Amino acid sequence: MTMHTPLGRRGLVSVRADASSATALISDLNRAFEAFKAEHTEQLTALKKGQEDVVKNEKVERINAAVGELQKAVDDMAVKIAAAQLGGAGSKVKDKEYTDSFRAHFRSGAVQASLNKGADAEGGYLAPVEWDRTVTDKLVQVSAMRQIASVQQISGAGFKKLFNSRGTGSGWVGETAARPETTTPTLGSLSYATGELYANPAATQQMLDDAEVNLEQWIANEVELEFSYQEGIAFISGNGTNKPNGLLTYATGAANAAAHPWGAVLVNTAAAAAAVTTDEIIDLTYAIPQEYTAEARFLMNRGTQARIRKLKDGQGNYIWQPSFQAGQPAMIAGYPVTEMPAMPNMAASAIPIAFGDFRRGYLVIDRVGLRVLRDPYTNKPFVHFYTTKRVGGGLLNPEPLRFLKMAAS
Repeated sequence: MTMHTPLGRRGLVSVRADASSATALISDLNRAFEAFKAEHTEQLTALKKGQEDVVKNEKVERINAAVGELQKAVDDMAVKIAAAQLGGAGSKVKDKEYTDSFRAHFRSGAVQASLNKGADAEGGYLAPVEWDRTVTDKLVQVSAMRQIASVQQISGAGFKKLFNSRGTGSGWVGETAARPETTTPTLGSLSYATGELYANPAATQQMLDDAEVNLEQWIANEVELEFSYQEGIAFISGNGTNKPNGLLTYATGAANAAAHPWGAVLVNTAAAAAAVTTDEIIDLTYAIPQEYTAEARFLMNRGTQARIRKLKDGQGNYIWQPSFQAGQPAMIAGYPVTEMPAMPNMAASAIPIAFGDFRRGYLVIDRVGLRVLRDPYTNKPFVHFYTTKRVGGGLLNPEPLRFLKMAAS
């Protein structure tokens, strides 16, 4: 069976072109941010003099939005380059012999009545292993939480983790003094259940017969985008019913506050209901133990970043800084930022900002295997490619994490 390297010559050219484009985007981003700082400084000066300028305000907001769009483009380009290097879009399929056979089966439309997901001869209902690897690799790149959290693959219906709650007692004694029994450490546990995520794209049989496109890539892209979107929501706010328990549900006072043996994720509360201050951001970075700060980062949506982009420190420096090279994220107060669209906006009682070491703090559970079932019968003349993946998630350790919650209105 022939094995191919992840990138052929065309793939390498694509990656180099993307890297060149990323450099140009970063230059545009930094120019836009310099323009934003200049206009925002003039806006603040006018406000201090009581001379609010509506036109100036609108200009600042336009530039602020442009900076956000450029930073998003830089982040997307970095994802594209990394995905190509992992064997995703634009790369060669590793197992060509099996892939060609599967493509021929796609076009044939010949499926036996006896459906057996474990035997190719009985309908070819197992997706090629390379599909599994490609979609999984691309999910790691596209799904922001998968990039920063721990990921555990399991082979059963669920996963249970034990936690040492400590509690060992000790004491000082004299040479002949009695040694009474000391307290014994205790253990706690937390179960992580999986829910099933599915996609069901379709194509006509004629399209499959006549297509000269990479069908594997087409299906993989459909699954990747839909799965990453649904996962992004569930990893943040999922209620645990047929889906993961979301990160924010473990905050103090939230639905899963008492679920973890070590307690809830602690919350700092902002003074206002729709705005934060530089001091509140700085306080958040000092709220977790020092041993977790090396890999700590901020988690928020783009709208929240736009608000924070206007904040300055005591020396007049903006606490938000753009990417300065391809593959590097924007920074806030010296820590990287991961954009997560599913995070709430700044609003009364919402939690728009999370900070900490998410690799130590949140666990994603993957039930091993991604399946694609070919269904030419249900909706003639369309052929459906029913794709499923079982995914779970939950809090791993509350200590490396801290949330910033807005004040109640």
